[in-house]
Amino acid sequence: MIVIVDYHTCNTGSILNMLRRIGAQAIVAEHPEQIEQARKIILPGIGAFDAGMANLKELGFVEPLRRKALDQRIPTLGICLGAQLLLDRSEEGDQPGLGWIPGVARRFRFEAGSPLKVPHMGWNRIETHLEHPLFSRYDTPPRYYFVHSYYMDCANQEHALGWTSYGIRFASSIVRNNIMGVQFHPEKSHRFGMQLLKNFVELCD
Repeated sequence: MIVIVDYHTCNTGSILNMLRRIGAQAIVAEHPEQIEQARKIILPGIGAFDAGMANLKELGFVEPLRRKALDQRIPTLGICLGAQLLLDRSEEGDQPGLGWIPGVARRFRFEAGSPLKVPHMGWNRIETHLEHPLFSRYDTPPRYYFVHSYYMDCANQEHALGWTSYGIRFASSIVRNNIMGVQFHPEKSHRFGMQLLKNFVELCD
């Protein structure tokens, strides 16, 4: 069973619909005890870092997620804000992150007059330098849909699975053992995002 964590800062409906389209069994967890039945976990998210962490704590999700991801080592995928929450902290706020992958979420900063805007919004590509099942089985180079003002900066570059360029080259996908994160939205990335979720469901064990 795939469990999508609902901590009130995420769009769970579109992810659930896409998982059902690929034939995956999935539920949306609104209570911590629902985490216990998870064989895989998806931690989505939109919005502010501090609000996301505060909600995870107040709803009692942090300890069950830690047991599943770190102790039982089940495959765990963070999406957008959910990926940033896997890091130590964010320049966006003061709350500590989950700290499962060492790093910081940093704000895009461009010089005055730059044609690049914040947030980074729209379609972009990922350059992967490691072979990983999350990015396998594509017949054409994939593109994904991004909407974010902060990017992931890994303390250990070995945890950067994929890179994207937007003014700077940043880690748009991260991995540490069974824990993965993607900055883009697979649920908004049409067939490319569907393939990535299918890879997560079928291959990432």
